[in-house]
Amino acid sequence: MKKILWILVLVIGFSPVQAADHLTSLQQAVAGKHRSAAHKTRDIYRHPEQTLAFFDVRDTMTVVEIWPGEGWYTEILAPYLKAKGKLYAAHFSADAELPYYKKSLSEFIKKLHQYPNLYGEVKLAVLQPPALMKIAPDGSADRVLTFRNVHNWMKNNQASAVFSAIYRALKPGGILGVVEHRNSTVKPQDTQALSGYVSQDYVIALARNAGFEFLAKSEINANAKDTKNYPEGVWTLPPSLILKDKDREKYLAIGESDRMTIKFIKPR
Repeated sequence: MKKILWILVLVIGFSPVQAADHLTSLQQAVAGKHRSAAHKTRDIYRHPEQTLAFFDVRDTMTVVEIWPGEGWYTEILAPYLKAKGKLYAAHFSADAELPYYKKSLSEFIKKLHQYPNLYGEVKLAVLQPPALMKIAPDGSADRVLTFRNVHNWMKNNQASAVFSAIYRALKPGGILGVVEHRNSTVKPQDTQALSGYVSQDYVIALARNAGFEFLAKSEINANAKDTKNYPEGVWTLPPSLILKDKDREKYLAIGESDRMTIKFIKPR
């Protein structure tokens, strides 16, 4: 009987709630119930915990997320930084001409208002080059993060201006973290990145031209299955699957794109 009681004490004593207490605040944000199942299924391609750890994002920092879209990463960063840090979401302008920009911003703001307990501390900023480039007060950010945006800036000949704006927002010693669809090393880089793929060397050159120093790169978000030669560029792959049912299973088997993960530092 004593043995049975001792086993029960051990089982009851190690409850799932207490086990959760041993998770870091970043792990808790990634595992949070507020994140939809659809978003969590993409963790196998985006590796948010490992990526943010590689960028050395800490919960006491001021972080700027560039063009957060529907807020996939905001869902993690906002609760992670809420208590001790600060999150700027540098989204599109409400006065943007393209309907896509307006709709994206509207949906993002709706999300913030819908869950004020999670997102009430997020500070909205604007990045709409070339006119609106103030993503945060100059020299205020510890980290600036951009996920799969460089090709969009290249398409509009705005990449250099955006990297300069990021440089201004960062503190000396602050880090820029970049995740981007990675082009083949044997393909020449078209300056507008029409396929959605960007060469790693091209991104490094853009950052260095803005004043950054290269820190490190990681293969966290690499995908060796990505051949990078599709009818509709990177948008052929999930999650876009622009060809819809045509060769759908083939592209699902490849998964999301091969991605570079790089960090740069603003010199002290």
